[in-house]
Order: sequence, then C-alpha cells, then structure tokens
Amino acid sequence: MKTIFPKAALAAGIATGLLLSASAALAQSAFQCPRKGGDLVFALEARVPGLDQHASNSSATRNIAMNIFEALVTRDEKMAPMLQLAASLDEAADGMSYTFKLRDGVKFHNGKTMTSADVVASFDRYRKIGVDRSILDAVDKWEAPDASTFIIRMKRALPTFIEQLSSFTVPVAIIPAELADAPAQQLQPIGTGPFKVDEFRADSFVKLSRFDGYTPDTRYQDISGFGGYKTACLDTVTFRMMTEPAARTAALETGEIQGVEDVPLTSQKRLKDNKNIKLTKLETFTMNVSYPNFKAPPTDNPKVRQAIMAAMDFDEIMEAASEGEYKLNFGYQFPGQPYYSEAGKQYINQKNVERAKQLLKEGGYKGEKVVLMTNREFSYMYNTSLVMVEQLKAAGINAELLVLDWPAALQKSIREKEGWNFFYTGWITVVALGGPQTMRQMAPPASVNLDNEGDPQFMAAFKQLSEGRTLAERKEAFAKAQERALEQVMAIPFGSMPKTQAVRVNVENFRPYYVPRMSNVWIKG
Repeated sequence: MKTIFPKAALAAGIATGLLLSASAALAQSAFQCPRKGGDLVFALEARVPGLDQHASNSSATRNIAMNIFEALVTRDEKMAPMLQLAASLDEAADGMSYTFKLRDGVKFHNGKTMTSADVVASFDRYRKIGVDRSILDAVDKWEAPDASTFIIRMKRALPTFIEQLSSFTVPVAIIPAELADAPAQQLQPIGTGPFKVDEFRADSFVKLSRFDGYTPDTRYQDISGFGGYKTACLDTVTFRMMTEPAARTAALETGEIQGVEDVPLTSQKRLKDNKNIKLTKLETFTMNVSYPNFKAPPTDNPKVRQAIMAAMDFDEIMEAASEGEYKLNFGYQFPGQPYYSEAGKQYINQKNVERAKQLLKEGGYKGEKVVLMTNREFSYMYNTSLVMVEQLKAAGINAELLVLDWPAALQKSIREKEGWNFFYTGWITVVALGGPQTMRQMAPPASVNLDNEGDPQFMAAFKQLSEGRTLAERKEAFAKAQERALEQVMAIPFGSMPKTQAVRVNVENFRPYYVPRMSNVWIKG
C-alpha cells in the first residue's frame, strides 16, 4: 500500500500527514484563543433551507453547517485534499482500496465517541440521498474491520477518487450511526465540529454554541480551509437571515450585528472610511449561473436552448447583476485554475438576436412560455433574471418571471420537473474545487438540469475526466466536456464577481473564505 498523505513538517500549519509522534509538542505551538467568550451575530443574505449537509448544495446551508459537521477528508486553504477525521489514509498499490484510520477521542455533539460504525452509517446514508452521491459510483463496498478502521473497496481504480471525496460542496459529513435513516432534509444536526446547534428558527436565525467536548486536530497549528487546528473561542454564534442589503449594512454600522457575508458595492464606498468596520474582499468568488430544465417544454428542445443562449448580452446582464464589478467567463473555471479552458468560447456572449430567431424557427418554437424562476434574496440572481427576461422578449420568446423565496426556488429546481424553465444560482465552492467537481454538477444524479439520463457525448468526456491517469488527460477531457455543455446549454456561466465581507473591528482573526469560518475567531474585550 502507499500512504497518500505522508508525514510532513507542519510549520506552516497547512499540511497533510499521518498522526505524528511529535503531535503533543506541536500542540504546544498550536493556536490558542487570546480570549474566550462573547456572542457574535453574523448576517446572511439568504434564508437557510436546512442543515442537512448530505442533502443540500445550498451555500446558505454550507455557511452554517461547515462549522457543525466534519468529514474524513476535506480541502486546505489552497484547495488541496487534507485529512480531517481520518488519522491516516493508505491507498492500495493497484488503487482498488483505501484504508482510513480514524482519529482517537473524537466525540459527537451528543457526547458519543465516533467509531467506524458511524462512518459506515454516514456513507450508507450518503449513497442513498446524497446530492453528490455520484462520487461513490466507482465504489464497490465499504467495511469496518474494527472500531478505528474504515476501508473503501473500489469497483475500478479512480485516480480522482480522493479529490472527489474531499469536496466540501456537499461533503460526506460524518454523523452518528443512529441517524442514518433520517430522510433527506430531516437530519438532526449532530456533528463533530467545534460548534453545536442550540436553536434553529426557520426564516429567522440559527444559533450555535461552543462544543466543549471538541477535540482539536493536533497535527496542525492553525485552521486551513475547513481542516486544521480548530477551536471555538466564542461562546455563541448567531447566524441571522437578513435578506435586505440595506438592513444588513445598517445593523453592522450600529453594532447590532458584528459581521456580514456580503456588502453591496454602494455600501462599500461608505463603509471603507468607517473606523469601526473592517472590509475584506475576495476578488474571485461567485460564478453567476443559470441552468435550464431539460424536462419541461420548450427548454427540452436543444434548438430553443441554443436560441436563448444566442440572444443574450452577457455584459448587460453582468453589469446589472454586479453593479459593474464583474469579469466575463469563457467557461466553467476561473482563469489561473489548473482546468481553465476556453473551449466553447464561441457560445459565450453572442448578442445575436437574428441567430436566435433562426434557431427558434429551426426548433419549431410556437410561442410557448419560458418561465425564469428567480428570487429577490440574492440580488445578483434577481437582477440577472430581470435583464434576461427582457432580452428574451426582444428575440421573440414568451418569457416571464416566477419570483419565489430562495428555499422554495431551490427545492422546486431540485424536485419538480414542471412549472419552470430556468433557475438562477451562484457557483462558489463548485468552481473553487476544480474541474471534476464543476462538471459533476451536470452529470447524473446531481444533474442540475434534471436530465437524469445524461448526454452521451458529455458523459463520455466526464468519464475520461474522472478516470484520466494524468492531469493532461483530465484537462483534455474537461475541455471536451465544457464545449459540449456550452453547445447544449447545460448551464450558462454569465461571469464572475468578487465578494466583500465585513466585521466590526473588535472581531479578531476572521479570515474571508468561501464559507464564514467561526473557529479561531474571538472578540476583543
């Protein structure tokens, strides 16, 4: 067998390695809370549909749940896989099995000590209801020969398996075995993270409190990505659902809340001179995306989808969506990422109404209604839909808006095959995690457009992307998959936008990331 994560020096606090004999010494230099206590109130821009990490790919869910749940492996600050609940991970020489040894003394929020039986139960549930369960397609079975060992046995070797398993868009969060039969979206939120759930009021707030039984990972010195050395310095964190941007900003200015996940551009200009507030900006954060319903007419017709793609002016859409702060994207990855490709660029930002009308004619379009399902909670999604509906009308398409709240729109897009033709969302961690994770959004069973059969040409490229032995092979497959997805209009990448987050100056060590991390954050006295 080969050790995937060999022993390594942990000086930077960002490393993957076996549990070292020097871990006790390392713990002495690990992060320590300068001050414990305090209640931090953090405002979210959307309603939280639930806290079931297995069954929700909503960023609103992830914002909270990543502070509650943990997985065997996760990603570090630079998006490389790293161990979390696993003490070690060994891969068989032929790639047909993975052996995980679990960390000792890890406890769930209900006081129970985690064992391999809980890991088995978690994987069992994920295989049944996990949104991203296609990551387990190459797995034959798993077993637990003893309380601290979990073995995954493969049907076929898959070079990207650990890359897939470490994804945190919809992670295989480890839950107590007794919760394995919980239906989707009805999971009791009991994890192993540094914070536990105290109260969840729908459409209002989620309150977390310090889990005193948490066991920090002493292999590391500080938090990295969602792993590393984590501890809860705060007594409680209350995530308030504040969907009105002006209300969030005003509450931050008065000190009613201590942090916000999003500051609109118009408010940034005012807040940057406020000595009581710290602004932090992530230059590339969200890819503004819409995708069609392949099951409902007329978007079940590829010619109609292609006509819609041809009709749109992406610059006009992104100008409205981002208040002018955007970059056009020529695919499903950001420039500079390993899988970045401009394959299919010819389908992006065509601004060609005449071509759209010709495609509609070829597709036999007879004026059927095209329903754009949107929400007001994410202003960029709503503004995108407002511009898009007018552009489609200008091309002779009978387009109209359906405005729902975010949880309702999300659930309708997942569960219902009728009543909508386009859904709006933002790809955040999906893009950050790399090419295979991004393309998985368009592959069954996670297929965002409800096309559960899959497109054969796309699926052939996706298979090559997942199974390619070398990065060069996988990059070539990604380009093929991207070009096919853009040609068939599986998802429309309008452009990318930054994200500005803010906290009060008395909030220390809050580091901007794709999800608000509350570990290792404290409030000055």
